[in-house]
Amino acid sequence: MIFNSDKEKYIFYYFPAVLFSLIPFFLITGPFLPDLSISLISIIFLLYCYKKKNFLFFKNKYFYFFLIFWLYLIFNSLINNFNLDSLKISFFYFRYGVFVVAVTAYMQNDEKIIKYFFYCIFICFTVLIFDGYYQYFFQKNILGWGTHTRLSSFFGDEKILGSYICRLWPIFFGLAILFFKKKDKLFLLLILIFVLSETLIFLTGERVAFFYINLSAIFVIIFSQKLLYLRLITLISSLAFIVLISYLNPIAKQRMIDTTIKQMNITNIVENKNTETVYIFSKQHTHHYITAYRIFLDNKIFGVGVKNFRNFCDREKYAVSYLSCSSHPHNTYLQILSEIGIIGFLFLIVAFFYFSKNVIIHLFLKIKKKYLFTDFEICILSGLLIYLWPFAPSGNFFNNWLSIIMSLYLPFFIWSAAKKVK
Repeated sequence: MIFNSDKEKYIFYYFPAVLFSLIPFFLITGPFLPDLSISLISIIFLLYCYKKKNFLFFKNKYFYFFLIFWLYLIFNSLINNFNLDSLKISFFYFRYGVFVVAVTAYMQNDEKIIKYFFYCIFICFTVLIFDGYYQYFFQKNILGWGTHTRLSSFFGDEKILGSYICRLWPIFFGLAILFFKKKDKLFLLLILIFVLSETLIFLTGERVAFFYINLSAIFVIIFSQKLLYLRLITLISSLAFIVLISYLNPIAKQRMIDTTIKQMNITNIVENKNTETVYIFSKQHTHHYITAYRIFLDNKIFGVGVKNFRNFCDREKYAVSYLSCSSHPHNTYLQILSEIGIIGFLFLIVAFFYFSKNVIIHLFLKIKKKYLFTDFEICILSGLLIYLWPFAPSGNFFNNWLSIIMSLYLPFFIWSAAKKVK
């Protein structure tokens, strides 16, 4: 990136770099501030490209793939059960693609932005972990916000503390091993934070978040070059803490284990109390999934439109019970099928198979002591796996907060891959 004056550099680089670095803080406040940040970063970057008459940043396969998907979303919204809310979501989805290109360009221009982002996420994790455990022991966090059921720290009524930690953990872990050596004193503090954060996710009672943090751990253990023992140590240590806490405080494991077994109807099946089958995660999840599948069967090609599941789930021909309806079916693959059809589903499948193909190649190369990805890239891929994993409940694919976190992973991966080639 070329700047003709200090003023130009402040406007087109320093300001968006600060906004990007602060996103981990903004995500704690809700979707508005991080969404505003990525929107401003995207607009500023487009103005820079227009001013310099340089759009070469957008000439890469990732952006082309995203561009085709974005155009399809708009087309789908225009022809399929048209409503302004759906069109607005589709049209402004463009900001995520521009954001990824912009941040990648900033990283390639000056890698200091990556360190700034790391220090911000380090502070966020440290504060959240301290506050989370404070809330666990004293029934209220340092601001006096109380809880009668589950830990939420600064997220308040939004019970997403575990989701925040598990979704940003792979980036945090990857940057930590990128910047610090095992002999550094700060690295010991980082290991403690890693262990405590995994344990805290268990204490929040967020089952999906706990599953995802362990899924990413297994991925790193299998595919990394030098992180096997480090990741095993952190994982085993956190599991040991979890076992100890569960023994001292059985209530801590009630939602995570006992409630899950109960909701899946496994206990009743084993004890022959009824003839119902085992549910997929819960009766409510199962009915969401069946409803989404029924909607898809009636709308195979284009689905019912972006974020339109909520408008069709209560119709008699689709609903299984009063539990069928929600804002989304709680599974990314079923949401894509029911809302944007087979054509939209093809984009997700292409991304999944592209991901799977490359990690399998990496695994075969690893057997020969060769590697397709660096350990940092494996950490980033473990975070992307959270979004591509088909066999678990998930949030709304078009949710701003989740989309922003997903968009954070791609610039790091593209930057690392380009740096490795260079």
